[in-house]
Amino acid sequence: MPRDKTETHEKIIPAAMAEFLEYGFEKASMRRIAAVLDMSAAALYRHFDGKEAMFAALVEPVVTEFMDIYEKLSAQEFADIDTAENEKIWQGESDDSRWVMKFIYEHFDVFTLLVCKAQGTRYESFVHDVAVMEEKTTLRYFEMLRRKGIVLNEIDPDEFHLLVSTSVGAIFEAVRHGFTKEKAMHYAVTLDKFYDRAWKNLIGI
Repeated sequence: MPRDKTETHEKIIPAAMAEFLEYGFEKASMRRIAAVLDMSAAALYRHFDGKEAMFAALVEPVVTEFMDIYEKLSAQEFADIDTAENEKIWQGESDDSRWVMKFIYEHFDVFTLLVCKAQGTRYESFVHDVAVMEEKTTLRYFEMLRRKGIVLNEIDPDEFHLLVSTSVGAIFEAVRHGFTKEKAMHYAVTLDKFYDRAWKNLIGI
């Protein structure tokens, strides 16, 4: 974690972001960052314990905010199941991809680090971790539907895991391919239409 929040520390952040975006975590250099700031590497280490701590300082606040939003939206969906009439559940079109994409493009540099530049850090499995979270949430959602008496088709667990991983990964492909925000938001609408219909067809709703 960063050791202080001095004016110098605040100047380090954009230099670190530029370094990681260009070279990725593994090839990034603390010495190069220090040189850009006209300071010694030793002085830089007084602000961060190392590259991992510096990388974390750039991405962790956004990751935390993303997870908080995800949990709040999931909680609302679960609450809606409890109060909705069965025939009105899962009516209309999902907008899950759209809120995720909007958030991504509000923090595009950070998501570029997470999706494309995090190899060698504890964030290198970020997309996979989101998929695992979504898998657990969706399984809970399906179980709540069954408890309300809604009959769903059974899905092979291995196939389900791959399908969720594919649908989650598809969102972050916009980052890998460097889509503009406009193109990414159009793509998100397409994803919502595609996967919403596919999931409904698969589980028999």
